[in-house]
Amino acid sequence: MLLLRRCQRLTGCGCLTPQRAQASPAAALSAVRLASGSSHDQRSEHPGHSPSWRQALAGLLAGTGAVLAYGLHHHKAEQTDGISVHAKAQTSPLPIFSQEEVTKHRTLQDGVWVTYKGSVYDITEFVTMHPGGDKILLAAGGALEPFWALYAVHNQEHVLDILSEYKVGELKAEDQKKQQNLTSSDPYSSDPERHPVLRVNSLKPFNAEPPPEILSDSYITPSAFFFKRNHLPVPQVDPASYELQVEGLPGGVLRLSLEDLKSRFPKHTLTATLQCAGNRRSEMNTVKQVKGLNWGIAAISNATWGGARLRDVLQAAGYSPDVAQWARHVQFEGLDKDLTGTTYGASIPLNKAVSEEGDVLLAYEMNGEALPADHGFPVRVVVPGTVGARNVKWLSKITVSAEESSSHWQQNDYKGFSPATDWDTVDFKSAPAIQELPVQSAITTPTDGTVISRSSEELTVKGYAWSGGGREVVRVDVSLDGGKTWQVAQLRVSDKGQDPEVSPPPGRAWAWKLWELTAPLPPEAHQLEIVCKAVDNSYNMQPDTVAPIWNLRGVLSNAWHRVKVKISDDEE
Repeated sequence: MLLLRRCQRLTGCGCLTPQRAQASPAAALSAVRLASGSSHDQRSEHPGHSPSWRQALAGLLAGTGAVLAYGLHHHKAEQTDGISVHAKAQTSPLPIFSQEEVTKHRTLQDGVWVTYKGSVYDITEFVTMHPGGDKILLAAGGALEPFWALYAVHNQEHVLDILSEYKVGELKAEDQKKQQNLTSSDPYSSDPERHPVLRVNSLKPFNAEPPPEILSDSYITPSAFFFKRNHLPVPQVDPASYELQVEGLPGGVLRLSLEDLKSRFPKHTLTATLQCAGNRRSEMNTVKQVKGLNWGIAAISNATWGGARLRDVLQAAGYSPDVAQWARHVQFEGLDKDLTGTTYGASIPLNKAVSEEGDVLLAYEMNGEALPADHGFPVRVVVPGTVGARNVKWLSKITVSAEESSSHWQQNDYKGFSPATDWDTVDFKSAPAIQELPVQSAITTPTDGTVISRSSEELTVKGYAWSGGGREVVRVDVSLDGGKTWQVAQLRVSDKGQDPEVSPPPGRAWAWKLWELTAPLPPEAHQLEIVCKAVDNSYNMQPDTVAPIWNLRGVLSNAWHRVKVKISDDEE
């Protein structure tokens, strides 16, 4: 019981809700053994077991290490029908499958296959019996290792024994070695591994977002699922030799090591949402084609960041109020560079950088751990309330200046224009660089095209809402009929729910709010158009349609989010 509850807190796994977590440890063990280690015949011979065992394996496949830990602890003492599971798996030769063949098995109709350490497993029967199988399907057609890598307990040979009765074949040797065949000349060959659940928009550079339903599972987005936005190859940085330079102030050049940042300046933590300027760009493409990555609704995530305040570092470098008489901007430069040596750069207004209420961090921690490589290890800027493009990763230089950053990404990208502006008439100098983002919300579940049984009687809609500049979202309106009538959703400001004690100070609402609405299904409806719109404390509201805010780069897409679902009659 304790293990189940603990794993739920750690992972936010929707498969182990408090109600479902009432299964006994013995039932949890049965879950692991039956679902992961019993043959086809054996799996159908246990009708007396509670559905909890099915939900337990769902958590296991989604990375729920506690349940697996319990099963592994007892595995050697347990056998099925007196014969070891591992021994039974060796009785007959198995076929060889290519990764292409495995990938074809990603649905219940085609079968659900996964791979682990070069072996191929068919878990179709389990998925069909589990009511929350949609989360398991995130691993379908691919490898289990990344789903289990978040928990060290999975790095044990017993895992193969537990899985062996699901084994249907071996993965082709060439496919096992494919990852090792990257040429050393490839500038992306040293990029870190990424979780396969991410929906990839670009491999080189790597850009990907999680499935929307993952976002509303947890108020704090796990680092592995936090959207990835890279413009260039991920640099490999030795933390022992890392140096940050601060320039442009009367004190001269200040050079700081990673240890200097940690020891010379107080550590501050804040929870802040980062959103790509192109979040929801795909909706603009439905109006007219734009240029840019085809992001869905999940190029946004929420994390807790830890590090030194930029304000403290600038003051140590000689900043005083007199500097504001000539300086207007603080420029950032990353260690990521292209083949010509050009590095990524951006800047923010000086008053945001030096204000105590600005809360700008030089972060070296994300969700209580060192920054992952994709998120800027060892140091990045976190500029809360500001577009993701200004939150420069792998930070190498800070410059206080009278001018904006001269980088391409500040001067000729991440700017908004009229729908009348096209690539023949655009003048990037005529528009300001995006800093604060507008109010935003989206529906994470159900997803577009979902079929709902009328016997369910009611529907739960979930999503996120956020506004830039520290403006707090105060309301989310939800409609089930395309915007004709509205209901007000419940807001959540932490994993504890709506807690007034954790509400942000005025002007410093850096983190999103998750929201939820449960409503009865309209009795005569066969299709619903679900719509959401958010309102912040300045009473900014989302526009109702995309066309009036369309722009050639597809940025700042924040129209009402719409999802269509079907209702099936029970007799169908």
